[in-house]
Amino acid sequence: MADNHPLIQPDRGQEAISIHLVNREGFPEWIKQLSAGQRAALEAQKFDGSGYQVGIVPAKDNAEDGWFAVGGVANPQDLSSWCMAKLAESLPEGIYRRADGEPGPALHGWQTAQYVFDRYKKPERPVGPRVLLTKNVKAIGGAVAEARAVCLVRDLVNTPAEDLGPAALEEQCEKLAKQHSASLTVTRGDALEQEYPMVHAVGRAAARHHAPRIMHLTWGKEGDPVLAIVGKGVCFDSGGLDVKSSSGMLLMKKDMGGAAHAIALAGLVMDAGLPVRLHLLVPAVENAISSNSFRPGDVLRSRKGLTVEIGNTDAEGRLILGDALQRASEEKPDFIIDFATLTGAARVALGPEFPALMTRQDSTAAALIAAGKAHDDEPWRLPLPDAYREWLNSDIADIQNAHGNSFAGASVAGLFLDRFVGEGIDWAHFDTFAWRPVARPGRPKGGDAYGLRAAWHMLRDRFGGG
Repeated sequence: MADNHPLIQPDRGQEAISIHLVNREGFPEWIKQLSAGQRAALEAQKFDGSGYQVGIVPAKDNAEDGWFAVGGVANPQDLSSWCMAKLAESLPEGIYRRADGEPGPALHGWQTAQYVFDRYKKPERPVGPRVLLTKNVKAIGGAVAEARAVCLVRDLVNTPAEDLGPAALEEQCEKLAKQHSASLTVTRGDALEQEYPMVHAVGRAAARHHAPRIMHLTWGKEGDPVLAIVGKGVCFDSGGLDVKSSSGMLLMKKDMGGAAHAIALAGLVMDAGLPVRLHLLVPAVENAISSNSFRPGDVLRSRKGLTVEIGNTDAEGRLILGDALQRASEEKPDFIIDFATLTGAARVALGPEFPALMTRQDSTAAALIAAGKAHDDEPWRLPLPDAYREWLNSDIADIQNAHGNSFAGASVAGLFLDRFVGEGIDWAHFDTFAWRPVARPGRPKGGDAYGLRAAWHMLRDRFGGG
C-alpha cells in the first residue's frame, strides 16, 4: 500500500473515472450501448469480459474527452475480495468509482493490490495511488485496518533474517504496545532459561544480537473474556544440527510468519477495541548451528514440567510454541489461537493456498471456516486424532518432538501442541505457509497472510465490538 495514503475514500460526488464491471456472459449485451469507436477500442485490447481483464475506453470516440475503465469479473452481482484487484494493479494514478454499484468486498483487494515491498529495491516506474470511492463510509475504517494488517504480515515475512531477528520482532511488539497503551514484558537471558526453557534451548546457539526471547503483551480490562494469541517467531531456521538442505533453507526467513500473523491480529483486536483481555505471546528465536546447539537425543525441560526428547532439531517451532501455549493457558483464557509455519506436511496436503486448521471443538472450526469463506480466506480443517497420540511417546521422556514415521505430520505436530494447552480450553491452531509462490491479482509473490482475516472476523463475531 502507498505510505498511509487513503486508497479508499468516501464518495461525495467528486470527479472520478468510472469503472464498469462485466463478465464474459454479459459482455455481448453490455457492449451494445457503446459506440462503434468504443467497441473498436475494446476489440483492439482483446477484451471479452473474462476474469481479471482490464480495458480502457474513450468516453466518446475522441479520447480527448476522457475515458473510463472496464473490468472483467466472474459475477458483477456477487463480488469477491479480489475481483477489482487487477484494475488497481493496472490502472494509472487517479480517483475511481464503480459505475453501477458499490465495490463491497473488493475494497480489500483494491488496497492489497497496491502493496510493494521496496525496502531494498525501489520500483523502476513507481505509480501513484489509485483511489477507489465508496458511499459506504462505515466500511472504510475496517477495510483499511484489515488491508494494513495483511500488508504488515507481508512486510515482516519479506524482510531478511539479518534485519528481522528476535530483536526486530521485539521492536514490533514495542511499537504495538505503545500505539495501544498496552503493557509489554520481554523475557530473555537467565530468566528465559528458567521460565521458558524450550524457547531458550532452541535459540541459544544464535549470535548475541539474535538472542532468544519471548514477548508478552497484555491489553484490555481485567474482567473481560480472556483471549490469547500466540505466534511462532523462528526468525531463521537452519534446521539446527539436523541441518536443512540449501533449497530447504532458502525461504526460512519466513519461519516467523506465525509471529507476523499474531502481531497483525492483535493489532486488529486493539484497533477495533474488542472487549477482551488480550494476551499476545511471541517466542522469538533463530534456530542456528553452533557448539552449544541443542542436539538430537537431548531431553528438554518445558515450562509445563513435561520432559521432551528431541528426535529432530528441525522440529523446533513446536518446542517454542509449547512453552508459549503453556504460559497462555495459565491465564485460563476463553480462547487461544496460534499461528505457525509449522510443517511441510501441511503444504503437501493442502498446498500454499489453504492454511491448515486444527481445533478441539467442532463449533470453533465451523466458525473459523465460515468466516474464512465469507472473506475469501478459507482455512481447511485437519484432524487431531487420538489414535496418533502414541506416535509421540518416548522411552526416556514424557513426550518426543518428532515421530518416527512419515504419516500425518501436520496433525501429529498439532497433537504435540495440544499437550501444552490447558485442559478444557477452547483452542485453534493455524499451520500456515505465510508465503505466496506465484502472484495473483491483489496478492503479489512473497510473504502473505493466510487465515488472518478468517480469524479476525470470527473473533469479532464471537466477542463483539468493532
